[in-house]
Amino acid sequence: MYSATEVIRETAPADGSMGELVINVGPQHPATHGVLHLVITLNGETIRKVEPHLGYIHRSIEKMCESLSYRQFIYVTSRMDYLSSHINNLGCALTVEKGMQIEVPSRAKVIRVLMAELTRIASHELWLGAMAMDLGAFTPFFYAFREREMINEVMEDTCGARLTMNYIVPGGVMYDLHPEFQQKVKAFVRQFKEKVVEYDDLVTNNVIFRNRMEGVGVLSKEDAVSYGCTGPVARGSGLSCDIRKLFPYEVYDQVEFDEVLETGCDSFARYMVRVREMNQSIRIIEQLIDNIPEGDFQAKTKAVLKLPKGEFYSRVETARGEFGVYIVSEGGTTPYRIKFRSPGFSNLSALEHMVKGSKIGDLMATMGTLDLVIPDIDR
Repeated sequence: MYSATEVIRETAPADGSMGELVINVGPQHPATHGVLHLVITLNGETIRKVEPHLGYIHRSIEKMCESLSYRQFIYVTSRMDYLSSHINNLGCALTVEKGMQIEVPSRAKVIRVLMAELTRIASHELWLGAMAMDLGAFTPFFYAFREREMINEVMEDTCGARLTMNYIVPGGVMYDLHPEFQQKVKAFVRQFKEKVVEYDDLVTNNVIFRNRMEGVGVLSKEDAVSYGCTGPVARGSGLSCDIRKLFPYEVYDQVEFDEVLETGCDSFARYMVRVREMNQSIRIIEQLIDNIPEGDFQAKTKAVLKLPKGEFYSRVETARGEFGVYIVSEGGTTPYRIKFRSPGFSNLSALEHMVKGSKIGDLMATMGTLDLVIPDIDR
């Protein structure tokens, strides 16, 4: 392992001109959201190369799932993208239900979508606060967590947890809604609508923030396709890829909402996608919160589930993009093979292309708009 001084000495040209400097960001750095290690090659302050080193928290989750039942493996995915745990669990449950042809009650479908959209808002709230903090603005972090805390209280009431909820089961949800669920969700919606203007005042219209974001980390639509980007990262480049619209699941085909697209292709465009997506999630919640069907919250299923022999796949739209679940079954009580297609890995693969040739000071602005959750990448 070279020290920075040794690298300079090795790479400095004989004519005395500026050579290349290799520096490490991470693996434990306050500007990265998780244990990520970047090896960055610089020429002065200009980035020549970025090489992500992964694996610091690899837990072999896919292999673990092969020894777990079709009820148990669902909750391992809560520990991947832990800010989209409800939605990850939903993707797994949908795959099991597809294989077993389980009909989910209407009440459970609506509850699942409500939880998924609350999860999406909570994730984007955390991202917004952390994104501003990455660029030196500390106050928006507290404003964003003010609304996020209301969502966490709703989750805690119904699920008993605030982060990895373990609430969705094959056939529906584990428990019925808390008696105060509708009241608290409506209170959150009212407060969000009143306070969202503060995000614009503090962040969106902040001249320093915009100067740090506009024209930085450019990713064209064609490059977004080439790197397999999904979610807000791809939609910030004008690429239509929202699974809720393209391949509707649960009750997304019964509610009105817009797929948010921006064509700026830069860090600010990706920021605006997430801000506008929160408003669309509020729109979905408002359509469903007073129209939750009566009836069962869970279909009647056997205690031990067996998928028929075959291959099954489903996908959902998490806060970071497309999450796919692929199961190969031999007809037993545990999967023969499981593969997860998580959005973070593909989005991270585009980082070097986005920052190459830019300044080291722009790296955090660009990487922050990828909204990386490292366990989602490592698995």
